[in-house]
Amino acid sequence: MMQYVSLGRTGLKVSRLCLGAMTFGWSADQAASVAILNAALDAGINFIDTADIYSRWIEGNSGGESETIIGHWLKGQSRREIVLATKARGRMWAGPNGEGLSRAHLLQAVDDSLRRLQTDYIDLYQVHWPDEETPLDETLSALDSLVQAGKVRYIGASNYPAWLLTKTLWVSDMRGLVRFDCLQPHYSLLHRDEFERELLPLCKDQGIAVIPYSPLAAGFLTGKYSGESAQVDTTRGSSGLIQRLTSDERAFTVLEQVRRIATAYGVPMAHVALAWMLANPVITSPIIGARTLEQLEEVTGAISLKLTSEEINALNEVSKGF
Repeated sequence: MMQYVSLGRTGLKVSRLCLGAMTFGWSADQAASVAILNAALDAGINFIDTADIYSRWIEGNSGGESETIIGHWLKGQSRREIVLATKARGRMWAGPNGEGLSRAHLLQAVDDSLRRLQTDYIDLYQVHWPDEETPLDETLSALDSLVQAGKVRYIGASNYPAWLLTKTLWVSDMRGLVRFDCLQPHYSLLHRDEFERELLPLCKDQGIAVIPYSPLAAGFLTGKYSGESAQVDTTRGSSGLIQRLTSDERAFTVLEQVRRIATAYGVPMAHVALAWMLANPVITSPIIGARTLEQLEEVTGAISLKLTSEEINALNEVSKGF
């Protein structure tokens, strides 16, 4: 049975797994995407994460494909049961203001996302990555005005280093503006140090929700790659990560430890990788991606697996240094 938890210090309740929609309109067509959305909802997942640029990087796509698919699906659902998250920052139209975190860009971008999503509010609106050319107070003031207007309910950041996230919290506090209540970092058994060194203690101290992306290391931790046959899945946007991992013997040592624990429990390897992450009280809801129903079904049972402290310590030790 799905579990629910507060999004950081807020009162918003989200499922312990978040459905990532990056594949929608790319490696999952509309029919497959709708089937995945329905199955996720049936499994108790009420938290969906996308971005306006998905899937702009695919030839022939203009961006917004994922949001558009979700919007069509959302018309047949009870909106109040869905926690919808999207992101802005990337280039969405031509011209100097077609990207970034300026007031000009954000006010237009949120209206475009609302139109594609066919809703009048976004539960969690996130800045996709930093914009060094725009002052923090301009970005936060624009986001604050969106919350005040009712277009956005909570705000979050993705791919922010600890020093910059701390600075945004200070600006929000000093100016009485809405603050980031959620962080979306890159985090997994095979990508630990960047988050754990400074971001983890910061989020714990400040009550910031953490919704990691790529918790299965772009599929590597599912066991689909092996040392003898490590052909990279070219349908993934993280193929560079896979290439690095498949050429690193230490990654396969981690994988073997995950495999041993999974075999002992008789569960998919993905369950072990996610259970390790969910055992950390700082983690709110790992973002799981799927382009088929089978991939979704492989991970939804992970919340039922409870690892022992010895198993968690073994995974921590073997993945040390990543």
